[in-house]
Amino acid sequence: MSRTEFVLATAIILFVAFCLGWFANWLLHRFTRVAAGDVAQLDKMSQELHEAEETRDQAITYLQQREAELTNQLAQTEAELSAAMEGLRDARHEAEEMRAYIESQSKSADGADAVFASKR
Repeated sequence: MSRTEFVLATAIILFVAFCLGWFANWLLHRFTRVAAGDVAQLDKMSQELHEAEETRDQAITYLQQREAELTNQLAQTEAELSAAMEGLRDARHEAEEMRAYIESQSKSADGADAVFASKR
């Protein structure tokens, strides 16, 4: 085999390999090509996903606002409860003082009646 025949045989083999690779590439892309209907469906799905994400973000924002409102309302209610409990505690203390005063007045009045009765 001469040098020219060897170069020619190598060139033919490389050309055939190139043609087979190109044909395999074309065949692969031919079978894996995305149909127009599939692209439309993907577009529709991406739009729905975007809308769902917006709805989720709005729901999260609403829930955060609602949580802040309820936390504020709870703090206000706890403050009112604390004030009411303090007022009730003061009223009970005052009522206890009034009872003690009335009892002491009642005892002194009974003692005065006894002294007055003994002088008669």
